Amino acid sequence: MQVALRPAQDGDEPFLLRVYAQTREQELARVDWSAERKDAFVKMQFAAQTAHYAQYGGLSIDIVLVDGEAAGRLLVARWTDEIRSVDIALLATFRGRGAGGELLGALTAEATVTARRLSIHVERESRALGLYERLGFRTAGEGGPYVRMQWHPAAERPPAQVKIAS
Repeated sequence: MQVALRPAQDGDEPFLLRVYAQTREQELARVDWSAERKDAFVKMQFAAQTAHYAQYGGLSIDIVLVDGEAAGRLLVARWTDEIRSVDIALLATFRGRGAGGELLGALTAEATVTARRLSIHVERESRALGLYERLGFRTAGEGGPYVRMQWHPAAERPPAQVKIAS
């Protein structure tokens, strides 16, 4: 499996909306709404999330490619002393196949080379929580439904050299 990134472009919004919608499917399955109401809700939440992410200075928005196929999105903010993984989301067919681990491996390698901590916010109930813990992320705070986790290069053994093609 080859994981690569390419910068998001103007025409990628429908794909990005599809990725976001899939991240909300399980939650919305428990709601007794019509398909039209769920669709409208997802579009509204996607627009709100996109506007919220605009607050992050230095934000890169990339499309994740797995074997050349658009598979998800990766949003990363890079600051002087921290790299913040703002969002990693993969389409359901690509989850659990190692792409997320590859992306995080590349980010921990970057954090090591640049001597910055790597942080992420994750929902308490997310399957990804276990992945972050296995990779050496530690809880650094909690708020609402989220856990803030950090990875410090000095505290961890050097990661395997992982390069994501771009």
